[in-house]
Amino acid sequence: MKFRVERDALADAVAWTAKSLPSRPSVPVLAGVLLRASEGRLTISGFDYEVSSQVGLDVHADEDGTALVSGRLLAEITRALPAKPVDVSTDGSRVEIVCGSARFTLPTMPVEDYPTLPDMPPSVGTVDSAAFASAVSQVAVAAGRDDTLPILTGVRLELEGSTLTMVATDRYRLAVRELQWRPEAPDTSLTALVPARTLAETARSLGSLGGEVTLALSGSGTGEGLVGFAGGGRRTTSRLLDGDLPQVKSLFPESYSAEARVNVSELTAVVKRVALVAERNTPVRLSFSDGTVVIEAGGTEEARASEAMECEYKGEEMTIAFNPTFLTDGLGALNNPVAVLSFNDPFKPAVLSGATTEGEPDTSYRYLLMPIRLGN
Repeated sequence: MKFRVERDALADAVAWTAKSLPSRPSVPVLAGVLLRASEGRLTISGFDYEVSSQVGLDVHADEDGTALVSGRLLAEITRALPAKPVDVSTDGSRVEIVCGSARFTLPTMPVEDYPTLPDMPPSVGTVDSAAFASAVSQVAVAAGRDDTLPILTGVRLELEGSTLTMVATDRYRLAVRELQWRPEAPDTSLTALVPARTLAETARSLGSLGGEVTLALSGSGTGEGLVGFAGGGRRTTSRLLDGDLPQVKSLFPESYSAEARVNVSELTAVVKRVALVAERNTPVRLSFSDGTVVIEAGGTEEARASEAMECEYKGEEMTIAFNPTFLTDGLGALNNPVAVLSFNDPFKPAVLSGATTEGEPDTSYRYLLMPIRLGN
């Protein structure tokens, strides 16, 4: 194998592929990336039996061939190379990388021990990459991080006609995002529970490339339980999580007795300041009255903080408490400058959404928060 490639293109491709590699692989070869040069095209692949990543780029190839090298080491090297063309070649059990006067030699691993990447599942439609990346980032923030409850670490994709709905929850909060996509069949009706971490990294990467993302999903009878995403010469597949989320969308109240409208950036800053005195798992309290909300944290026997800010409020005066991290996560997920916080009483779920330019709640994204009960 021998080829020449632009440094930035190689570094980006290797970094993207290496990102999904396991830090402690069960088999040493799973820490590698597979380089395959053929007919002027370089394919870089990674696979850990759960997630596969593959990217292709054009190169000037003198000799076709294949090599398997440490993915993380190759990523660090290519990122550090000077901004010059890179020559890569194999010499027996070594891969040599030359860029300007910089020269690196890496040992290879046995290609024959590397697993075969899964085929891409059947395509079910496309979605704008930027909109997809934004929607995933809004929902994935609410996914669980406790691997002992694997179902809650996923994002549920619901594909119904031209509407794509994403749902995630960790039992204490719930995020739902709806967006339009272009299904290949108008009567499409599919669901999939995708690992949130994989979905977030893939959407962020493909979203930066522009264009469209192709969604692929194994249907009944294919037997693999795979989801795939492709765009900009890159593709990722992931095994679906077993099981499904409970029917959590029914938690959203049908009506609300109180509603507050606040500036997102201002409220975020105030909550973070006040929460400096909040100990672990200690809530911040929001006391709403006409035209004002007072944010407080701390108790009588410890450090305390409070700060008031303007808000538009409709309803009876009320104090409600939230986990400060969960609250700022929800505020950070909004794409609108003004947040709408809707609730009924201090003990029932509150719903956070953005305000449209007309001032109405933007129901395409809803973030439900469970309040924390305050002591007497």
